[in-house]
Amino acid sequence: GISEAELDRRVGPDDWSPRWVAHHLADSETRSYQRIRRLLAEDEPVILGYDEAHWATVLHYERPIEASLAVFRAVRAATAELLVLLSDEQWRRGGSHSDSGAYGAETWLRIYAEHAEEHADQIRRARALLT
Repeated sequence: GISEAELDRRVGPDDWSPRWVAHHLADSETRSYQRIRRLLAEDEPVILGYDEAHWATVLHYERPIEASLAVFRAVRAATAELLVLLSDEQWRRGGSHSDSGAYGAETWLRIYAEHAEEHADQIRRARALLT
């Protein structure tokens, strides 16, 4: 129910617009998809961090959001199907993160279970402030 004008509004000069958040979620979710699979399929993988602000500028986050929303939904659905099949042993698998150190499947879940909801709340708050 968000309008095109609302998609591009920023609360502050350094804040991301809802449009940018939508693209970020698609990019983040695809990284999430890769990360959990590497944790499950590789022994002690190193999970690389990335510069989200740089991605936002070089990947043209001003573009339409429909494809990014579809990517987010599809990738999240594919991962959800995988998660219900994991054994206790698989949940204990781990590696390391280039920025934060020890990083396992349970850490991955804590991070990504909340990530999209936190950004959805960010958009709701921004819309409330701008109306």
